[in-house]
Amino acid sequence: MTTRRVRARRGEGELLREEILRAAEDLLTESGTEDALTLRAVAERVGVSTPSVYLHFADKDALVEAVCMRVWDELGRLFSENLGGDPFLALGRCGRAYARFALDHPVQYRVLMMRPSAAPGVPPAAAACFRHMVDAVAACVETRVLEGDPEELALGLWSAVHGCVSLLIAQPSFPWPRDREALIDHIVRMAGFGTAVYSRLPRTLPPTTDLVTALDDFGARLTGTGS
Repeated sequence: MTTRRVRARRGEGELLREEILRAAEDLLTESGTEDALTLRAVAERVGVSTPSVYLHFADKDALVEAVCMRVWDELGRLFSENLGGDPFLALGRCGRAYARFALDHPVQYRVLMMRPSAAPGVPPAAAACFRHMVDAVAACVETRVLEGDPEELALGLWSAVHGCVSLLIAQPSFPWPRDREALIDHIVRMAGFGTAVYSRLPRTLPPTTDLVTALDDFGARLTGTGS
């Protein structure tokens, strides 16, 4: 039987809010889906009335989003840890860290990044992700390994990695390769090197045969097999 809490004293509102968030996070982890995260279930877990939860969260969507945002600081920490050294290699590390983070927190990622936000404007989670990506890309633009507007380039790279992890989360039954890390590495490399090449392409491309020759020559020089 759930033990009913004693009425909170003045100044204890933030403590109750934290208890509500912890209880909601536990329910989310235990169930693996936000469907179990009803305000009534959270209230019972904490030992308060449902109206007490409404004092801190307007509705279920607000509570779910607040719970999911609790893990988002970890993403910023991962980006910070992987920046430094060669900026292009650091960008690749950040892309892989982003993908692993999303797959380690699939419910939170699905709520924050794969459905419309309950509030108007750009969701805080999306804004934070984009700023992390822009910072990593800007360092590459400074060294000219990438050319162009950092925000535009970051948007393309972010879309590629987000698309990969969204498919892995939304379509778990698809016959994905067994080596998930290899798949992530493939997508990150393809997006990174593709962006590096694309940022230097002329507006009008040469005929396919000329393009193939140029790309073969480029690849040979990178691998040290060219003349």
